[in-house]
Amino acid sequence: MAINVNIRQASPNVGAFVEGVDLADEMDAGTVSQLREALGAHGVLFFRDQNLTPDQHIAAAERFGQIDINRFFAHVDGFEKIAEVRKEPEQKANIGGGWHTDHTYDQIPAMGSMLLARETPKLGGDTLFASMFAAYDTLSDGLKATIEKLNAVHSSRHVFGKKARYKDRGEDLGGRLMNPELAQQDAVHPVVIRHPISGKKVIYVNPGFTLRFEGMTDQESQPLLQTLYAHCQNQAFVYRFQWAPGSIAFWDNRATWHYAVNDYQGERRLMHRITVEGEAVAA
Repeated sequence: MAINVNIRQASPNVGAFVEGVDLADEMDAGTVSQLREALGAHGVLFFRDQNLTPDQHIAAAERFGQIDINRFFAHVDGFEKIAEVRKEPEQKANIGGGWHTDHTYDQIPAMGSMLLARETPKLGGDTLFASMFAAYDTLSDGLKATIEKLNAVHSSRHVFGKKARYKDRGEDLGGRLMNPELAQQDAVHPVVIRHPISGKKVIYVNPGFTLRFEGMTDQESQPLLQTLYAHCQNQAFVYRFQWAPGSIAFWDNRATWHYAVNDYQGERRLMHRITVEGEAVAA
C-alpha cells in the first residue's frame, strides 16, 4: 500500500529522519524506492519508535537487498542474520568505538546496515555519522586530482583476526567478537568511488580497515591517509544521533563513516544489526 513518507534532513551534510513509516508493515515498491533514494542522498536514515520483532527486522532489511551474515559478531539466538552489538555494565571496551565504515575489506562491500536499539543507557551511547560526500566536495582541486588516481588496500585481519589490535590493547571484546580464523579478507578499492545510488563522488578510505595505498608501503601511505582522515572528521560533516529503544539507523557504508561513542560505563547497551549486501564499487 502507498505510504505518506516525510523525510526531514537532520543536518546540512548527513542524515535524515523518516516519519510516517512503520518498518513492521508491508511496503510497496514505490516507498522502498523513495527510501533507497533518500539513503543515497543523505547517507543515513533515522527512524523512531520501531518496535520490531526479529522476524520483522529481517523482513525490513530484506526489502533493500540480501542479508550479509556477519562472520565476526555474536548472533541473536535463533536469528543468524542479526548480529548482536552489546556492552555489559562491567565491560570497558565497546564495538565500533572508532571512525570506520563496515565491510570495506570485502571484494564486494556491504551496502549498509540497519541497526535497531533494544536497550540504551540513560545518557550517552550516541553514534556519530560523517558524510564522505561532503568530505570529497570540500577537498582542494589538487588533492582531488591526486587521490582519484589511487587505489587503497583494506583488510579484516588487523581488526578481527588472531593478531587483532584490540587483543594487543587488552580490550575485553572476547565473547562478543569471534571466529578470528575467518578474518582473511583483503580487498583493493579506488580511493574515490562513484556512489551507486546518487552518482556523486565519495571518499572511500577509513581509519578502521584501510591499510595503505596500492603500490606503497604503510609508512609511505600514512601522511596522506592521515590528512584525509583528519579532513573527513570535520565537525561540519558530522551528525550525532541519540538513541532510544526502538530507534533505527539505516546507513550507507559507501557514503558515510560512523563512530560508536563509549561514554556510558557501568550501563548496558544492546543493539541488533543487520547488514545488507551491496555491489562492487568503482571509480
